[in-house]
Amino acid sequence: MKALLLAFAVLPRPQSVEPADMRSVIELHRADHELLERRYAAPMSAERTERLRRFDEERLAEAEALDYDALDVDGRVDWHLLRNAIRSDLADLELEARRDGELAELLPFAPTITALAEARQRVERVDADASARTVAQLHEDVEAALERLGEGEFDDTPPVVASRAVRRLDDLADAFDEWFRFRVDYDPIFTWWVGRPHEAARASLDSYRDAIRSRLVESNGERDATLTADPIGRDALLAALAREYVPYSPEELVAIAEREFAWCDEQMLAASRELGFGDDWRAAQDHVKSLYVAPGEQPYLVRDLVEEAIDWFEARDLVTIPPLCAENWRMTMLSADQQRTSPYFLGGECIQVSYPTSSMDDDAKRATLLGNNVHFARAVAHHEVIPGHGLQAYVQARNRPYRRMFSTPFWVEGWALYWEMRLFDLDFARGPEDRIGMLFWRKHRCARIVFSLSVHLGTMTPEEAVDYLVERVGHERKNAEGEVRRSVGGLYPPLYQAAYMLGGLQLRALHDELVARGEWTERRFHDAVLHENSIPIELLRAALRRDELPRDFESSWRFADE
Repeated sequence: MKALLLAFAVLPRPQSVEPADMRSVIELHRADHELLERRYAAPMSAERTERLRRFDEERLAEAEALDYDALDVDGRVDWHLLRNAIRSDLADLELEARRDGELAELLPFAPTITALAEARQRVERVDADASARTVAQLHEDVEAALERLGEGEFDDTPPVVASRAVRRLDDLADAFDEWFRFRVDYDPIFTWWVGRPHEAARASLDSYRDAIRSRLVESNGERDATLTADPIGRDALLAALAREYVPYSPEELVAIAEREFAWCDEQMLAASRELGFGDDWRAAQDHVKSLYVAPGEQPYLVRDLVEEAIDWFEARDLVTIPPLCAENWRMTMLSADQQRTSPYFLGGECIQVSYPTSSMDDDAKRATLLGNNVHFARAVAHHEVIPGHGLQAYVQARNRPYRRMFSTPFWVEGWALYWEMRLFDLDFARGPEDRIGMLFWRKHRCARIVFSLSVHLGTMTPEEAVDYLVERVGHERKNAEGEVRRSVGGLYPPLYQAAYMLGGLQLRALHDELVARGEWTERRFHDAVLHENSIPIELLRAALRRDELPRDFESSWRFADE
């Protein structure tokens, strides 16, 4: 086995004569990839892109040369995972380079900083006088760009490109500081020559970043330019879906979401009628929203809801909950700034709670109170901790941890969303108020598919997405704006928001295959899903069913067809 690993690490195309230990191959790939990323860390670097591209292409060829037919079921799943991940990395490098290229006019001085950072990584000798002149010229170039910005030369820059420029300026400034800190004080001549030029150039970088944010991102007439989107287009969406082993077109997925929406609408009307509001589901939902706890009380409510969910699951034989996992969850509070993109709580081992802060304006406070009411919170406390993300993270760290590099939201978010659907069917709700809380989130997951894919297809704007969430789901406008910023503003991959409902539907279909037909118990199924770790659901399906995947395997599982 040692010989096999050495071959994989050194030879361009090893000839495998024994079944590969795919776990070791994957761990070696990850360690080497992370090593290269640490070494080639200069921002906007063509050298970095080329080195990582060459590494990925070599590793892809080496994986292709392994003896696939000698692999067992799990080894074949791992082989497909590795090949898919390398292909995804190559696509990401291409996308990053293309997007950096779009910043060339706005950041014309970037190559200077990149070159300094690359020279620092190579520990090249430095001419202090020449370095001072380089940094002084950098200062002049940034000031010239700032002047052009002030004259309106860049006003046609799309807000999303300007937002990317702001983030890249932070990266460049960090790299510039690292280059300076490496020598300042250690090299007295360098310190004497470069100290003041660095200070001036660094201040200019900050000024230019702030000016771009102010002029091109946050100020755009009456439009809220913080609601930015970066549409990737239909072809890129199809490629991303293929990498997730989802054999549907974006348009088909939107149709699936609309079908699920129709079911939610029927259930919402039934709950509204039960509460005495007839077909006015908005009035029923507004009533539920009004049932919130006083400021300062939300942490105690969330604590009780998490503990209630743990007790509920421990009383049923649905999934294994290790005592250490149930004992060691934690809580923190989200700041007002964090709540601009996370208006509802987040979770995992540490649940992060949204609720009004004293620094919020009155509209934001009210929106947060209404959006985090008792019944909305009860509907997703289990999503965030147990059996959701908290249990997931616990099991991931202890079962096939090498697969964490393949993490996909279709498994991560799909698992938690699957439980939201299952708990509705298992009568977790105590009454119509709870059902409305659960249905609010389920409608929201449907809406995420529709608006996130539509924005990336270019058929919906971020502002229209906000209106859609307000009108179709019943969000407070402030909360809807936060959701759109979070969903399509570049904080998450393009398919992330759609993956909640779609991953849940995949797991529900797999549950129907293995459990509903009597082949597996509930507990065996759910434990097995967690123990396989975070991988695309169709590959998870192959692993659980012990399917011997062919080398040319492609996604074909139509999990949501009626």
